[in-house]
Amino acid sequence: MTKPTVLITGISGFIARHCAVEMLNAGYAVRGTVRSLQRSGEVGTSLSRHADVSRLSFAEADLESDDGWDAAAAGCAHVLHVASPFPANQPRDEQELIRPAVQGTLRVLRAAAAAGVERLVQTSSMAAVMYGHPQERTAPFTEVDWTRIDSPGVTAYAKSKTLAERAAREFTAQERSGLHYASVNPGLVLGPALDRDIGTSAEIVQMMLRGKYPGAPRMAIPCIDVRDVARMHRLAIEVDAPGGGRYLGCAECLWMIDIARAIRASLGEAARKVPSRVLPDWAVKLAGIFDPTARLAIPELGKELKVDTTLTRRTLGITFIPAPEAAAAMAKSLVDLNLA
Repeated sequence: MTKPTVLITGISGFIARHCAVEMLNAGYAVRGTVRSLQRSGEVGTSLSRHADVSRLSFAEADLESDDGWDAAAAGCAHVLHVASPFPANQPRDEQELIRPAVQGTLRVLRAAAAAGVERLVQTSSMAAVMYGHPQERTAPFTEVDWTRIDSPGVTAYAKSKTLAERAAREFTAQERSGLHYASVNPGLVLGPALDRDIGTSAEIVQMMLRGKYPGAPRMAIPCIDVRDVARMHRLAIEVDAPGGGRYLGCAECLWMIDIARAIRASLGEAARKVPSRVLPDWAVKLAGIFDPTARLAIPELGKELKVDTTLTRRTLGITFIPAPEAAAAMAKSLVDLNLA
């Protein structure tokens, strides 16, 4: 039986391409939005290496403009709203991230509701869950937790993901359009890159492979394989569960040194530049004076993280790929693509 059309916003992105592969291989037709149709050929060629693209099409739409969204959503049964700004560096004006994330989400939701879309799954983030909480917190994070955006040190990116997800939930609660909404909230997304257009999360592994870091900061992070993130999106569309689901994507919380060790163990000589020791906290703080990326890590130093995904795993019926395996897969793909 032919499955219906799914709109995937921002299909050129790392997670979105994997979502497209997952949906195409599951028998769905996929329509992907790009900011310019000039990118459609490159994206289509990339996806053709991993799926049958005979039911793949494209639409032009931008999160910061109303143009194109109604046409993009027309005739689609479901929407995966994956598009969202994810910069390598924090902007000087946090609204550069927050505005397109929130307003873009509302544009997609309005178009989906007008088109009679059945289900919409938003790619949110663990960044909308676990920041701004007390340093001494030891309880695992669950689906009921939200990032406290008014707390000191919460980044513009974390605020953008939190506010965009809250805006989506408020919209679906108020509009009563019958649109079935759920969010997928992944942590650090690892796993194989499909092509040379890698995402910001892959750049962390890339920098490890290139020897940019003399050591790993004493920092833990929830990790998940991108293939599981894509599967979670499909399952959120297919699962017999009430609207409003919030599905946490975390196979395991790894210390940064554990990610490095997994890469070294898997790649051997190709990972010779990957850190083999933990940086003392004072060194990270010193680096933070000059390096904005290091500065972002300082509030997280030494903080042990736990995420309880029991509800997600039970509802979606998913078993996650082990996080060290996901880290190794990403590193291997970067080496194979000559990006290391």
